[in-house]
Amino acid sequence: MSTLAVILIATAAGSVLSLLLAALLAFSARPSWVPVLVSYAIGALLGASLLEVLPEAVEMGGDVKTVANAVLGGILLFFLLEKLVLWRHCHDEICEAHSSHDHGHDHGRSGMMITVGDTFHNFVDGIIIAGAFLVDFRLGAITALAIIAHEIPQEIGDFLILLHSGYTRTQALALNFLTGVATMVGALVGYYALSMLQGWMPVLLGLAGASMLYVALSDLIPGLHKRAEIGATLQQLTLIGLGVATVALAGYFIGESH
Repeated sequence: MSTLAVILIATAAGSVLSLLLAALLAFSARPSWVPVLVSYAIGALLGASLLEVLPEAVEMGGDVKTVANAVLGGILLFFLLEKLVLWRHCHDEICEAHSSHDHGHDHGRSGMMITVGDTFHNFVDGIIIAGAFLVDFRLGAITALAIIAHEIPQEIGDFLILLHSGYTRTQALALNFLTGVATMVGALVGYYALSMLQGWMPVLLGLAGASMLYVALSDLIPGLHKRAEIGATLQQLTLIGLGVATVALAGYFIGESH
């Protein structure tokens, strides 16, 4: 079997497995669970961005200033994209899109943000898997397994965010499947043009990390402030901490396995 075939099989299997496990939780969740579980998604996004994606961007050869510039540019880019979504819904100051939080979801804004960011992230994952397999088969297999383990909590978070954003479960599944295709595209690009893309990896990872931070801090956390009572706040903090801990523990055990 050729190296390219192994790379494509590994990326496809990883995308399908993480998507199925995330969908299993999302499809079994009651609609009333979504606002509560959004707190977990916030923690998973913050943890993935600050504990995994951005440190990896620096470790891959990008100096801190380059990565910081990519994050800053990414935040401004996603701000502009969110504005475009709002303008698409209306041209007046008061409209359905601007008052969407009163209806329990945000008409796709945070869902679109996380979809774009997840596509960036999956594209980079595909490049990383291809590069590892080109170096050594064992390294490629370990890298693919590590990425699958990291993708599972992220995919769960993405599902919850899409549901919170007003998408149906079927639409959320379809969108996550499409973003998963980006992993295979990245693998193909990585196989044929890894040397040319190597210098852009820190920037791509910086953009992926920026999308996670933007969605968590701009779109999701403000919604938690609607429930200001002590009990709700403690519940939210606990779930945010659980989301961060999930990513941290996954990274720790994967690091130990290396």
